[in-house]
Amino acid sequence: MASGALTQQHARDLPDSDIPDAPNPLLNLLNNTLVLHQTIPYLPISSLLNLAATSPSFHDLLLRRTPGVFRHLDLTQVKTAQFDIDGGVDRGGEIWRNVQVDENLTEDDFYSGPLRGIFQSIRRRNILDHVQTLVLDGLSVTAEFCNDILVDRSLRVRILSIRDVKNLNERKLMQSLRYACRSTRPDDTPRLKGLYVFGPRDAPALTASAPVRQNGAVRGGANISVGWNHKSQHALKESIRSEGDDWYHKKGRIISGHIVDGWAETLLDCREVIKFDAVLCTGPRHQNSPAFGKIRVTPSGGVESPWGVATFALGGCASCGSAPEGFTVYGESSAEQLPLLAPVPLHSSTIKAATCPTPSVGSEKRGETPKFVPRCLECIRERYCFSCDQWWCEACYQVPSRHELNAQHVHIVDQTNGMVDHELAALEPSNLKKPKIERSCWECEHNCLDCIANTQKLCKGCGGGYCIIHYEGSTLTLCDWCSRRRGRRSRELY
Repeated sequence: MASGALTQQHARDLPDSDIPDAPNPLLNLLNNTLVLHQTIPYLPISSLLNLAATSPSFHDLLLRRTPGVFRHLDLTQVKTAQFDIDGGVDRGGEIWRNVQVDENLTEDDFYSGPLRGIFQSIRRRNILDHVQTLVLDGLSVTAEFCNDILVDRSLRVRILSIRDVKNLNERKLMQSLRYACRSTRPDDTPRLKGLYVFGPRDAPALTASAPVRQNGAVRGGANISVGWNHKSQHALKESIRSEGDDWYHKKGRIISGHIVDGWAETLLDCREVIKFDAVLCTGPRHQNSPAFGKIRVTPSGGVESPWGVATFALGGCASCGSAPEGFTVYGESSAEQLPLLAPVPLHSSTIKAATCPTPSVGSEKRGETPKFVPRCLECIRERYCFSCDQWWCEACYQVPSRHELNAQHVHIVDQTNGMVDHELAALEPSNLKKPKIERSCWECEHNCLDCIANTQKLCKGCGGGYCIIHYEGSTLTLCDWCSRRRGRRSRELY
């Protein structure tokens, strides 16, 4: 007892740095480099700093001995980075902790204040210099703040994600990107190699709900609910993972947001330096297309743009199985034609990892090569079905013009001999141009004839047309109005 008391007293007299750490299972586990590097990207920066502050051994492991601890920095869940203002702009300094709100405050300082405050804090800790992947999705990010990341030589940010951000002047951002990628730029600049800006931000990780307690005990019903919620979340994760990557495996509309004018020219000027989560459209109407000038294109009726940002990923044509410009094939097409894929890679900050598609379920067994046809909306207008994702290329199908469609319904009748011979020939079924894509329901967008036949019905009660998808209460034989009316009659009989 005396020796134990003497040892305890001696430990109190030692400085904190000289006290030996007790054996720690977590420390022993994280000393394995493989485990450490696989675990760190899933931890927020606050957790890493708190863990480093627990003991000198953790501090030495995370902040001194291990490179790349802060390689992947995600600030989307940091409370001080949020920009949420309800009501007035200034509420006596309750919101702004990083910016001094006064008369000399510029617009950029105001909107980027939370992030600039965080950058100053982590720069003092020598953390910012090690960041290679920076995720700022959904935060308040200005074009000036992005320009500072581009031109700052002390930063090593290679992949930047600014999807769904607030207060971003996209035209100023385009100017900064095009200037940073100019032909007379200094060597090894810019360090930024990938920019996520067009797609939606990644969904937050699903976490199991805490069990509901009543009087300190876990309720049985709540336990069952938590278990089922966990199972459903796991099933949702697996289903999302099995769908594969955008562009290569998911077909249809990939980018749903509005594309500001000028982005196509920006992608063109930066194509050899910076990769984006979108690519240029390769339709025959655009100058960058391999099929430009080689195939007839139906005029759109508006101002023809020499370039366009692809917002749709398509498979092969429903008739020929290909496309006039060919496919974008991973492993065969040039690196300039490959888009960055979501989510942002966790364990690497290279463009190769960000553009590499994950094989979908069964694709390797079938020997399928990841490929797609990038198109903008203008290049698939009236040749793409929004229900079944089928489309017809320019070589197999020419969209009838309004003049051709109107001419088919105009008949000139001679008073003596009826229709003249050439008009009769024009009315032959073989000479009529029937559109493959029509819009019979305003909410259904443009659909092919097969999808229209499956969804658009004639009511046997009133004879009117209706859509079985968007007319709630309708059946395969009756529209919603007739169906409800007959339901009321049957209830009155009883």
